[in-house]
Amino acid sequence: MIAWLVRDALKTDAQAIINILNPIIETGRYTSLDTTFSLQEEEAFIEAFPARGIFHVATHLESGEVVDFQDLEPFAAYTHAFDHAGIMGTFVHPDCRRQGVSSALFAASFAAARDKGYEKIFTFVRGDNDVALSTYPVKGFRCSERPKNRRRFRETTLMRPSSRNSCSTDLVTDRLKKPAAERR
Repeated sequence: MIAWLVRDALKTDAQAIINILNPIIETGRYTSLDTTFSLQEEEAFIEAFPARGIFHVATHLESGEVVDFQDLEPFAAYTHAFDHAGIMGTFVHPDCRRQGVSSALFAASFAAARDKGYEKIFTFVRGDNDVALSTYPVKGFRCSERPKNRRRFRETTLMRPSSRNSCSTDLVTDRLKKPAAERR
């Protein structure tokens, strides 16, 4: 297994991030994003990233190359009613899939999310993105909703943390909640 270093994204990572993201967008297959980003746009995105947000990159331990990134932003910045919820995006360089890099990112992001008070995480996954549809459930997510009016190959699935015993307590919520002793 390859060793990965997960760390906060920096403005200097912008080029590496768009080198991963733009080719994924251009395929029109793995994301609902349909417009590529310039270096200046990505730098601005990183600089303006919300304080409660989590933006991680995974780098190859030996080469330092950024091979994956994951961001988690507040679900609705316009109200505090959803401060416990976040929206996540994960992008892996195609050459690094199935090598444990996303597992390292999820572990780091879940720990950081717990520390920042998140209890629920949502993500949107295209219905034809088999890679993501098989990855997110392994990380505790479940398919929550499929839009009724969807265009072919543009179907987007809202995934949210899995429920335990079909009740309202989410598996990832439990992973994100601090133990009682730490909440005091």
